[in-house]
Amino acid sequence: MSYSVLEVDLKDGVAQVRLNRPAKANAMDRAVWEEIRSAFEWVDATPEARVVILSGNGKHFCSGIDLAMLAGARAAIQDECSGRMSEKLRRQILNLQDCLTSVERCRKPVLAAIQGACVGGGVDLICCCDMRYCAADAYFSIKEIDIGMTADAGTLQRLPRLIGDGMARELAYTGRNLTAAEAKDIGLVNRVFITVEEMATGVADIAAAIAAKSPLAVRGAKEMLVYARDHPVAESLNHVATWNAAMLLSSDLDEALAATLEKRAPHFRD
Repeated sequence: MSYSVLEVDLKDGVAQVRLNRPAKANAMDRAVWEEIRSAFEWVDATPEARVVILSGNGKHFCSGIDLAMLAGARAAIQDECSGRMSEKLRRQILNLQDCLTSVERCRKPVLAAIQGACVGGGVDLICCCDMRYCAADAYFSIKEIDIGMTADAGTLQRLPRLIGDGMARELAYTGRNLTAAEAKDIGLVNRVFITVEEMATGVADIAAAIAAKSPLAVRGAKEMLVYARDHPVAESLNHVATWNAAMLLSSDLDEALAATLEKRAPHFRD
């Protein structure tokens, strides 16, 4: 795959997806949105990729939507009919939402590694990830409120489920910066590392541990957790019963049992 604003590679079961516009603080222009979807569709379809680390090159993880892209939005939807113009804008918003939802749709766990600024669209992006880790210099802001718009790419729908309704409202209404320590306290991030280098090492270790597990079981766990978030308990229990009726009796189960009996590390196929 060839990318202009991302770096994507794969080694030892761990895919690395890096935002690569450091001179622009990894601001999300149209290419970033589209390439995120392309990259995560590739990861989803690639058996050798078992887990993903999502990060940003440079000082900041992501400074949000590129303001030049936002400024050009009106010109892109011009139409003499206001109804058709509004429909075009709605379709554009839905497309941007889908670009980020591709991270959540990806069957492989996605670990976000965050340093510096994570604002606006960056918060939309990390809310789609399975886990979030940050360096001590990281800060988070639902910045859309400060440019006179309602966040529309997923933060207001996903963040309350991660940190609770009250805190999500505070951040959405004020646009204030949330520090790394606060983010840890309210459950937005799993862990805060002192430096970016320590974060890279720590997140790589977690990713490697996941990559060593049964890929089929890991994919099933993600499927169930996402499904359970959006469905009642009874429906979720029925869903996992159906999944295991189809997937439980796998070669991964045989290998895990054999490895336990033989007191060795299991080796699973991609």
